[in-house]
Amino acid sequence: MSTTNDKGSGGISSRFGESLGLVGVLVGLALVLSLLSNSFFSAATFNQIANQVPALAVVAVGMTFVIITAGIDLSVGSVLGFAGAILGLAMVDWGWPLLLALPLAMLAGLACGWANGFITVRFAVPSFIVTLGMMQIARGLAYLATDSQTKYIGSRVEWLGSAIPGIGISWAFILAVFVVIAGEIVLRRTVFGRYVMVVGANEEAATFSGINIRPVKIAVFAIAGALAGLGAAFGSSKMQAVDPNAGIGLELNAIAAVVIGGTSLMGGRGSVVGSFIGVLIMATLGAGLAQLGASEPVKYLVTGTVIVAAVIVDAWRARRIKKIG
Repeated sequence: MSTTNDKGSGGISSRFGESLGLVGVLVGLALVLSLLSNSFFSAATFNQIANQVPALAVVAVGMTFVIITAGIDLSVGSVLGFAGAILGLAMVDWGWPLLLALPLAMLAGLACGWANGFITVRFAVPSFIVTLGMMQIARGLAYLATDSQTKYIGSRVEWLGSAIPGIGISWAFILAVFVVIAGEIVLRRTVFGRYVMVVGANEEAATFSGINIRPVKIAVFAIAGALAGLGAAFGSSKMQAVDPNAGIGLELNAIAAVVIGGTSLMGGRGSVVGSFIGVLIMATLGAGLAQLGASEPVKYLVTGTVIVAAVIVDAWRARRIKKIG
């Protein structure tokens, strides 16, 4: 049985070509911004971009798995806020170290993701509706866990997001890159990854071929939730605190990065590495617009235009694949 993600040298060449094209877009964008701003092309700017993206990068990894199965997760921003609240509760109120508090935060995120997946498959409710509800539930839990107050953690978490002397990038960025690599390996080199692709490409055919689609769908939402928990730690390390409002709007940025990275909103095709490059494209564009002194409305306008263009390209590519296949 074949999917839109073809096996063999042809599929590998196609994925490599897409990734190379995205890298070309990223490099081209950086060159254009360098011509428009004298201060853009510098190590300081690129280190700043790298240290801004870890939370979005790991959330985008989880979102990639969900979207490849033709699902959507609108709750990841709120789940990140809730997981961050649990992190703050553990570290500030209970005195736990980060190495113990982080697994608890990820477990809280995983529980939210598991609930999303279970309700979606058990009651055949569209993931859009389920995760929209979880968006509200998780945000409410974040406010309750923190009494709607920011909890200051300080240096116990700051080191994670601080630039490493002599390198300029943070441990959070390095860990995010490892998550991206691990995600790509799981997607391309494991049975679970193949199941994710097949379920997204044709759910009915996957069922007929003997694949139990329910645990696959639940698993991808659980992964997205757990990675939102990891993203909460990365975000907290930048602020040295946890904020119950953290992650508002993050789900839209994650979806945008995944689509820009070439993952199809219709499912069955995608790349974790592509999503990471999508994150870098968005961050580079944001940093460049900031250096050019663009106002917030202009930033929204440009970013929105890029997202719409990416969706149009995705729709065109899907029609082309359907016509060829």
